[in-house]
Amino acid sequence: MKSYMIRISGLLLGSLLAFSSGSIAQQKDTATVKKVRFTPEQRADKMSDKLDRRLNLSKQQDKDIHAINTDITQRMESLKHNTALSKKDKMQQIKALNEERSQRFKSVLTPDQYKKWNDWELKKKEQMEAKMDKKQQKRNAR
Repeated sequence: MKSYMIRISGLLLGSLLAFSSGSIAQQKDTATVKKVRFTPEQRADKMSDKLDRRLNLSKQQDKDIHAINTDITQRMESLKHNTALSKKDKMQQIKALNEERSQRFKSVLTPDQYKKWNDWELKKKEQMEAKMDKKQQKRNAR
């Protein structure tokens, strides 16, 4: 009886190890896969959907916001692939495009919706800056 229990325990332990090593190997495979890059239209769809959920947009506002996002993301994409521009020039033009988006949103959204959107953007910017600072501190620590 004792040897029977030892065999059962061994089989259970062996199968547990087999399953866990399989999941670890699967995790490594997914980690090596490159990030999926969305097209400008897909990014515009995603941003518009988020805004619609957060700001409860009307159908016309949703349509207008989607058109703005599509235009801006397409122009940003062409900027990113423009090799004639320096990195500094690209960043300035991206900043100008973001300001244009903000002004165009202001004409479509109600003041309350615009404030919510602007607060959300500021919060995202702060989080991104904190993340960048953390990365910089790690680099400096090396």
